[in-house]
Amino acid sequence: MQERYDIAIIGTGPAGLSAALNAKIRNKSFILFGSNNLSPKIAKAPKINNFLGFPNMSGKEMGMAFREHINSMGIEITEERVNNIYSMGDYFALMVNDKMYEARAIIIATGVEFSKPIKGELEFLGRGVGYCATCDAPLYSGKDVVIVSSNEEGERDANYVSELAKRVYYVPLYNGEYRINSNIEVVKDRPMEIIGDDKVKKILLKSNKIDTDGVFLLKDAISPSQLVPGLLEIDGHIMVDNHMRTNLKGCFAAGDCVGKPYQYIKAAGEGNIASLSAVAYLDGR
Repeated sequence: MQERYDIAIIGTGPAGLSAALNAKIRNKSFILFGSNNLSPKIAKAPKINNFLGFPNMSGKEMGMAFREHINSMGIEITEERVNNIYSMGDYFALMVNDKMYEARAIIIATGVEFSKPIKGELEFLGRGVGYCATCDAPLYSGKDVVIVSSNEEGERDANYVSELAKRVYYVPLYNGEYRINSNIEVVKDRPMEIIGDDKVKKILLKSNKIDTDGVFLLKDAISPSQLVPGLLEIDGHIMVDNHMRTNLKGCFAAGDCVGKPYQYIKAAGEGNIASLSAVAYLDGR
């Protein structure tokens, strides 16, 4: 049985946290997907001077204040990657690793950290290209698989896939000590293009190429239009109105993902509006 919520919030920057606070205050059931480290952009900020009430505060100090606030409200963060969200009419289905969640409304607050798709990625999506290795691994039993990962989380997925696949190539886009099974081959290179006919046949790297049956791209985040099919964008940002409503009924967005200026105080305000709009939407049904 799937877990069901009134609202699902994706992102733990100022927009997502602000949305979660208001969902809590309005007594809605919700789930907040993101990182317990909140937002890396906040943590790295040397000094913030334009957030009202927080003069001359470092990003680290602001992150601690955010953390204290949500802790005091009893708000928990679910550290799982949301791979796809599908509008089912009256609710949304969220594909999260090997689980599925349902929510009557969603708030997207993913920021603008997503990378552009590589050549062939969208063309072969669902035909050998995927974003969730643990979901689709059984499809590649006895086959060759390439896993391209932006962070250490991909190591766990690679280890799981290696128990099923014939051969696994791991392409890390980060430096570190890779904790992976001995039967996995690490390839330090950069993906350039995915090639095939009716399905994936190979992946071209900057200085290499690998014949493969499937390619998993484990990104820090994917673009909103890839995350939520049918979502309209303009200039790389989600289209919203003044109430942070998108073109999909029950779907709202806030923060950097809806456009400039990329500022924490703007994102927090938009998260507040998106949450209030989601509550009004639910109450009106």
